[in-house]
Amino acid sequence: MIYFDKTKNKISVDADGCPVVKITAKIAKEYDVGCTVVCDSAHVFDEKKLYGANVSVVSQGADSVDFHIVNNIYSGDIVVTQDYGLAAMCLAKKAIVLNQNGQIYSDCNIGGLLESRALGKKIRRSGGRLKGPPKRTAEQDEKFEKTLRRLLENAEV
Repeated sequence: MIYFDKTKNKISVDADGCPVVKITAKIAKEYDVGCTVVCDSAHVFDEKKLYGANVSVVSQGADSVDFHIVNNIYSGDIVVTQDYGLAAMCLAKKAIVLNQNGQIYSDCNIGGLLESRALGKKIRRSGGRLKGPPKRTAEQDEKFEKTLRRLLENAEV
């Protein structure tokens, strides 16, 4: 198992469409851990509201945020993303990856998630429609926060 080491690891957030950016930045500050919020130039984040987290703005373009994150992480870093493709690339670099609901991505579950994404894309391309995610709840935020804190405390999750 890979553990987070606050003396050498950091948190990176795929901020495009991420509902837990502020929660992540706040917890990172509490634990005195480096945190970088990565977004493309179409998004604006007020750094004053991000508890001292670094904001890295990359140019717009398909997967520009994803590639920036992958090129700037190391084994043991934590990455917050809801993008399965980015999660898979980060897992390959031995990062700890979780989504906005506190689910930890692993080598055991990423294949099935990528497969479901491909199936959904195939359905949409053929004119089908899929139901979107339900409205975000406070319980999802709480689960995310609990998981992130456990990772930062090097607890088994």
